[in-house]
Amino acid sequence: MPDPSAVKAALTTQRIETPSWAYGNSGTRFKVFAQAGVPRDPWEKLADAAKVHEFTGVAPTVALHIPWDKVEDYGKLAEFAREHGVALGAINSNTFQDDDYKLGSICHPDAAVRRKAIGHLLECVDIMDATGSTDLKLWFADGTNYPGQDDIRERQDRLAEGLAEVYQRLGDGQRMLLEYKFFEPAFYATDVPDWGTAYAHCLKLGEKAQVVVDTGHHAPGTNIEFIVATLLREGKLGGFDFNSRFYADDDLMVGAADPFQLFRIMYEVVRGGGFGPDVAFMLDQCHNIEAKIPAIIRSVMNVQEATAKALLVDRSALDAAQRAGDVLEANAVIMDAYNTDVRPLLASLREEQGLDPDPIGAYRRSGWGQKIVAERVGGQQAGWGA
Repeated sequence: MPDPSAVKAALTTQRIETPSWAYGNSGTRFKVFAQAGVPRDPWEKLADAAKVHEFTGVAPTVALHIPWDKVEDYGKLAEFAREHGVALGAINSNTFQDDDYKLGSICHPDAAVRRKAIGHLLECVDIMDATGSTDLKLWFADGTNYPGQDDIRERQDRLAEGLAEVYQRLGDGQRMLLEYKFFEPAFYATDVPDWGTAYAHCLKLGEKAQVVVDTGHHAPGTNIEFIVATLLREGKLGGFDFNSRFYADDDLMVGAADPFQLFRIMYEVVRGGGFGPDVAFMLDQCHNIEAKIPAIIRSVMNVQEATAKALLVDRSALDAAQRAGDVLEANAVIMDAYNTDVRPLLASLREEQGLDPDPIGAYRRSGWGQKIVAERVGGQQAGWGA
């Protein structure tokens, strides 16, 4: 078993980005249950995110979603973040809410609509320049619902052309992260439905384009760790959107539905050299019935626990068992690491870093939850459109 001190040292380098939209009111297509004290603007979202970092020590950046987080001066927003001990992270685009995008955005048959969508993506790169962000994250709802609705091949051509224009706009140190989703809202043919399609486009674009793996965007039974291992092997894994699913794209707390799967994914990340700054770990979740800030803290802790277990895999013993063809012993090595209770190790690590060993308890004792309920009264609370 690896030395716990070495595991602790590796864990001190972990960074988990939280999404601004997870702090606001959001929910399913059927109902959004509003909560008291949620942020009313991007500034308050950053203030809440700063609390998550304060109590976990591993969430120093916050992803923005444009136009939900649109402000007049992004430099001031970045400075506000720094004053609160965090920084602005990935810029997420939105080409799925306007009426013009009913038939698609950069894959739309109308050139004028494609031009509008590409203009928005270029605006997002401008925002990256203003905030110091390095990652442009793209997810497209583009697709068709019926056979014959549009030409599948031509839509791929439009996609490639639009991505290439945005790619050329990227500056030094910036990259494009392309996400995939196998269905919803397009039910017949989604234009970026799987990792292979995303990989093919990124490969053609160049080294600044990489694939994002959203852990909720897969069909039942999909071996996500195989996808992770393959993309790492090819140098094309750009990052994760962590969440959980029971049925479809449920956006539940990461590790809630299948913590063993999260462990297996994190093992392949560690095994493949992806545990570092080149692979972005971000949450992408919807907290509809649970308190938002504690849920995000819990999610960060879930990723930490899965990572700690992955780091505890006895690689020498596993390699020996694999080479000997000892199926049961190889599986036992994996299961020994997974079944290890790493909570005491993480509590000890937090104490060594000057943090409370119980982040959720520390948050509850801080009084922040009561403070924001009392102060954030009136105005338009954040939702899908803010």
